[in-house]
Amino acid sequence: MSGKVVATNRKANFEYFLLEHFEAGLVLLGSEIKSIRAGKMSLAEAYVQIDAHAAWLINAHIAPYESANRFNHDPLRPRKLLLHRKEILKLWNEVRQKGVTVVPVKVYLKDGIAKIDIAVAKGKKLYDKRADIARKDLTREMDRRARIH
Repeated sequence: MSGKVVATNRKANFEYFLLEHFEAGLVLLGSEIKSIRAGKMSLAEAYVQIDAHAAWLINAHIAPYESANRFNHDPLRPRKLLLHRKEILKLWNEVRQKGVTVVPVKVYLKDGIAKIDIAVAKGKKLYDKRADIARKDLTREMDRRARIH
């Protein structure tokens, strides 16, 4: 992955074990790509829906572009993801397993083109989340002590 990161799904690492990552293109309207380049996108409530033929990004919020006036887009419309047929079939087979889903991780610009990093994910249990919080607190405390001395 290279390029400017536009939006990240901060809950993805906390809520899920990210197993395998895929890079996908997005089918966008002109006003949408202009808004993304301005950094006005959110993946907070977004998810990926997969069937046997296509993958869709659902509930990703791309703010309306001010200069587009009447030609503006619907901020929450479903957007098709551009993946190879083999990748779609692989994701489709993964999603049919119990407890496995596909989550959007981040959107970035690569050579001026919007790309999305999606991951096959398995949900974490409460004790896994607690262990992550404890590990994060420990590293934060160690960093704090290292700065003092």
